[in-house]
Amino acid sequence: MRIIFMGTPDFATGTLDALIEAGHEIALVVTQPDKPGNRGKMQPPAVKQLAEQRGLPVFQPVKVREPEAIRVLREQNADLIVVVAFGQILPQEILDLTPHGCINVHASLLPAYRGAAPIQWALLNGDPETGVTIMQMDAGLDTGNILAQKKLAIAPDETGGSLFDKLAALGASLCVETIDLIERGAVTPVPQGETTTPYAKMLTKKMGEIDWNRPADEIERMIRGLSPWPGAYTYRNGTMLKVKKAEIAGAEGETVSNLEAVTESSHNPGAPGSIASDASGNLLVQTGCGVIAVTKLQPAGKKTMAAADYLRGKPVQEGEELG
Repeated sequence: MRIIFMGTPDFATGTLDALIEAGHEIALVVTQPDKPGNRGKMQPPAVKQLAEQRGLPVFQPVKVREPEAIRVLREQNADLIVVVAFGQILPQEILDLTPHGCINVHASLLPAYRGAAPIQWALLNGDPETGVTIMQMDAGLDTGNILAQKKLAIAPDETGGSLFDKLAALGASLCVETIDLIERGAVTPVPQGETTTPYAKMLTKKMGEIDWNRPADEIERMIRGLSPWPGAYTYRNGTMLKVKKAEIAGAEGETVSNLEAVTESSHNPGAPGSIASDASGNLLVQTGCGVIAVTKLQPAGKKTMAAADYLRGKPVQEGEELG
């Protein structure tokens, strides 16, 4: 099948690669314009880098809805447009441009988690499973008919990064399978119905600041879900401390002072954010409900390290609190 591929970040590269390996003809790769990176150097999107490695033509319109951009797409005489995390809303004129329209690879089991960050919000909310959906795009935001879906169990130690990789691979293979069904006329579109979750809004850096008044299980999910970006962080004596890995150390009602391995301290054990260390050198933090054990962290201006190594140089002082 002759395909126009539209995508931008790493999540989209697996699908583009899979389409090429499956023998489909990629007429054009459409991606976002290059953006300034480190020290102002322009950084091409991941999809552009892959397309150039594969010798594919690349088109980077500032606004794909402009008449000139639509003209370029129309001239490709494609059979289908495949969209994966492209980053721009497509007008109806593009949705109707090819015989098979536009299909989208979305990293959730639609209608759950419509929006920009479905992977992270599934983790933040503690869902036991997620998956990918191949959707026939319409004028709404992630509201088109479902063409295919595959589920994936979420592991207890899953992070935003690990789940990203799993769903990218799952979406790539399912997209190829779905296009095969489309070619054979064997796909049956299914309306989505009403969404069962809040809109998966885009992540911001501010979302990474830990509120120690929240319950321990919620904070632990946050640390995993926001890894690697924007990352979870707190403050110790006014200096940022990134929390890379943590686990629940004490259940509801337990405090940092009544865990057996905690060092002696006279600080208030009930205050959220109050800290101690345990026999393994982990940093124990009191939350609004339960205790978190931080096992890996990153001090400002330094590399990620074990909490034990960090505390050897900066031991817990009496009465200290984070945040």
